[in-house]
Amino acid sequence: MDNYVSIMVATHKDYEFPQDSGYLPVQVGRATSDKSLSFLGDDTGNNISHLNKNFCELTGLYWLWKNRKANTYGLVHYRRYFRSNSNSVKVAGKNVCSSTELATFLNENQIVLSKPRNYWIESIRKHYKNAHHINDLDILEDIIRTHYPEYLPAFDKVMNRRTVSLYNMFVMNSEPFNNYCEWLFTVLFDAQKRIQYLEYGPYQGRVFGFLAERLLNVWVEHNIPADQIKFLPVVNLEGENLLQKAIGLLERKFKGVKQS
Repeated sequence: MDNYVSIMVATHKDYEFPQDSGYLPVQVGRATSDKSLSFLGDDTGNNISHLNKNFCELTGLYWLWKNRKANTYGLVHYRRYFRSNSNSVKVAGKNVCSSTELATFLNENQIVLSKPRNYWIESIRKHYKNAHHINDLDILEDIIRTHYPEYLPAFDKVMNRRTVSLYNMFVMNSEPFNNYCEWLFTVLFDAQKRIQYLEYGPYQGRVFGFLAERLLNVWVEHNIPADQIKFLPVVNLEGENLLQKAIGLLERKFKGVKQS
């Protein structure tokens, strides 16, 4: 039975999930996994589960879009949620937003996004160049210039600033959700034909997940007024080594060190 709210929890392993009917754990990449978990997988109905190695949580997003009917949709991760100041829902001892709380934010906003990360010393474009293959971003820009020129000012604005909402996390109502997914996957499937991703190692092979993080920001910049965006902090249930991330940022920028 379809729920009023369907916030997908993208996961590849069994874990502790919110005891909240609006959250929907989905095993992403089940089509190529050696294990079948006890909850829904992204390999039923209309799906791209077999592309998970390169599309990451987006295979779950595609499944949600094509196979689940709801009024409100969202995407979070098994270890990353939107943080709440209340204690109504706890996961691994951490306060996370209930599905009702997230849906309520949409009474006065069009979308919920993760609080932007500030890279301080470099633009989003330069960060992508230092961390990934810049040619992939160039291909993405060419696709937008050719097929979606109305998005080009938003693309340039996002790439030249130093803040970005990460993790492909969001909550929005059905109409913008459908519009976003239609645009996102059309762009990415076009990019898939042009990017030599099969030659990449395990990390860089996740290219379409990385590109989608930037594209979500571009889509929002073009479609959602700034005062209609609700930014929320993200809680990582396993913690996050911010010092190591900062060191990695500096090594990529000044030493040209990239994870393969």
